[in-house]
Amino acid sequence: MHRYKELNVWQKAIDLAVEVYRVTEKLPVEEKYGLISQMNKSAVSIPSNIAEGA
Repeated sequence: MHRYKELNVWQKAIDLAVEVYRVTEKLPVEEKYGLISQMNKSAVSIPSNIAEGA
């Protein structure tokens, strides 16, 4: 059922999402609903789409 968690690409996508969140924390607050939101959503969509397709 959770075979996607064994995929290296899914694991790397999770690592990328964590790193993107870490980096966006350092961006200016005024970007909260612009750039930060877009970057976080796109980073999360990668492992989400992999899991959905598995």
